Amino acid sequence: MLIKTIFSGFGGQGVLSVGQTLARAAMLENKFVTYLPSYGAEVRGGTANCTVTISDEEIASPIASEPEFVVALNQPSFFRFQSLLPSGGMLLYNASLVSAESIRGDIETVGIPITDLAAELGNLKVANMVMLGAFIRISNLIVFDRMIKHLPDILGTGKAPLLKLNREALQRGYDYAKDIRR
Repeated sequence: MLIKTIFSGFGGQGVLSVGQTLARAAMLENKFVTYLPSYGAEVRGGTANCTVTISDEEIASPIASEPEFVVALNQPSFFRFQSLLPSGGMLLYNASLVSAESIRGDIETVGIPITDLAAELGNLKVANMVMLGAFIRISNLIVFDRMIKHLPDILGTGKAPLLKLNREALQRGYDYAKDIRR
């Protein structure tokens, strides 16, 4: 197994954070992982993306020229990164913010209203974690229960006050995606 994923959106949406969280969770499952962040000079409000590669064997390159998954949290990312998906790839997008009018016919697309789901939890800042929960369920790259168990270690002590909210956000996305099959 060698799975490449691009997470993309505006700086400040937690794109890099969600990629790093997934990478750390995969490492705790003894998988080989690369994490490659990329962001504009302005950071917050500018474009940001990261590539996370997860494998059962050593990884030769962190570059994801043909990722299996693209996760787009905003409209510009939706348009920009769908072209990198090979035929049969999957594009997950924030259905609360993205108009999915220009979708290729040879890829799978899944819209998840992560901003709306995060609003129901009372904090829009966890929309990225809602998406991560959905992504984990759809991709089956890591074990969700292990992710929840190790979340304090993954997020670190700095995010300890937000641990409960992040768990709820992950669970909300995971539950939302229960009927979505890859």
